[in-house]
Amino acid sequence: MGADTKPGTKAARHARLAAERESERQRQHRRRRLRNSAVITAILIAVVAGLYAVFNKSEQPSATGYEVGSPGIGQTAPGFSLASSGGGNASLAALKGKTVLLYFQEGLTCQPCWDQIRDLEKSSAKVKDAGIDQIVSVTTDPANLVARKVKDEALKTPVLSDPDLKVSKAYQTNEYGMMGTSRNGHSFVLVGPDGTIQWRADYGGAPKYTMYVKVDKILADLEAGRQA
Repeated sequence: MGADTKPGTKAARHARLAAERESERQRQHRRRRLRNSAVITAILIAVVAGLYAVFNKSEQPSATGYEVGSPGIGQTAPGFSLASSGGGNASLAALKGKTVLLYFQEGLTCQPCWDQIRDLEKSSAKVKDAGIDQIVSVTTDPANLVARKVKDEALKTPVLSDPDLKVSKAYQTNEYGMMGTSRNGHSFVLVGPDGTIQWRADYGGAPKYTMYVKVDKILADLEAGRQA
């Protein structure tokens, strides 16, 4: 060993301090790496948990078999005035004093949606016994095409045209369809005589994207929802 590196010499002390500093630097580097790994792991866990929650919400049916969107029970139904299949415009305000069942549906591309209207009309006595004075359907198709479809299907129920989705978005019924948010799903909103929502059922969401519900089930769900 050279004289300049013998223990106790100045050079030896410098070498020892340099080695200690390097060792401490490496320890700090390892600690930072462990902290970063822990943060990344926590973020990944949070992301996976979030995705799991979203997946479960969209894929698992509710206990009632339908969702309840917003505005919901007890809230004021958003007003509207839309072109009607019967000609002119129809408004919710004009129906004040009546109990109205609003039926938001996918439209021309969904034959089961029109079968739904037909079966509701065939069950008019049951519908009336449920306390419903008027059914009004809303779709996002153009008014002239809606009017033609209603005539072809020989329906009496007024079907309103909401092509810019202004009303559908106000009721958020375009959140439950298989076509993304560009069309409605299969939603029913019961509006009382005072304009307050008494019941709501959004049947059209994932995973089944229901486009038809038996009339007896609708009325049973309505009765149970009113009593809840």
